[in-house]
Amino acid sequence: MVQVIQAQNVTLAYLKKKFALQQSEDEQFFTEWVNNFPEISELEKQYLDRVKTNYLNVLENAPLLEGAVKLVVLSPLLDLADFYLPPFYIATEESIEISEEIISDRESTEETQEIIKGRIDVLVLQDKLWLLVIESKRSSFSLAKAIPQALTYMLANPQPNYPVYLLVLNGEDFQFIKLIQKDKPMYALSERFTLYRRENELYKVLSILKKLGQILI
Repeated sequence: MVQVIQAQNVTLAYLKKKFALQQSEDEQFFTEWVNNFPEISELEKQYLDRVKTNYLNVLENAPLLEGAVKLVVLSPLLDLADFYLPPFYIATEESIEISEEIISDRESTEETQEIIKGRIDVLVLQDKLWLLVIESKRSSFSLAKAIPQALTYMLANPQPNYPVYLLVLNGEDFQFIKLIQKDKPMYALSERFTLYRRENELYKVLSILKKLGQILI
């Protein structure tokens, strides 16, 4: 029997059981978001200040849905990080599928085959840097609800011998994830950045994106 599971319904407990996925406690596992960032120019800071202002002004009228988040926040970030230029390219609404050959329940003797299916909203390739945009329908929506879905997409990475990075965002909150599968699947999360602090944390988000871009070229 084949059982299809939608990626948005996957939980961390499920991923831990089926993939033996673990969160790394090693501070050196994910240092890419911590230090040695490329410089952000004053012109870029001015642009990001405008992006923050635009987002907060638009949000006053109505909650932003996924399309508006892409337009107001994500598109400027991708432009400033040079992800519209070679060797990167943008693929949108990509389908992912993790088959029963990868997912296997070691504790069960039943012949049930499970397949996880889903669509990633924005995918920046080299195959190693993905961006997941979630809808910001209400101010109480937490990125934590999207982390299992993000990790599911990362586990479907076609190059499992290399680290893969993902930025999950809802327009006002941003968090980076790193996943390594070479020996056993391990992941770590960055600090969460938000537009509701006085300092414009889009500066940090852009710096990390630029650094990852340099690493992956």
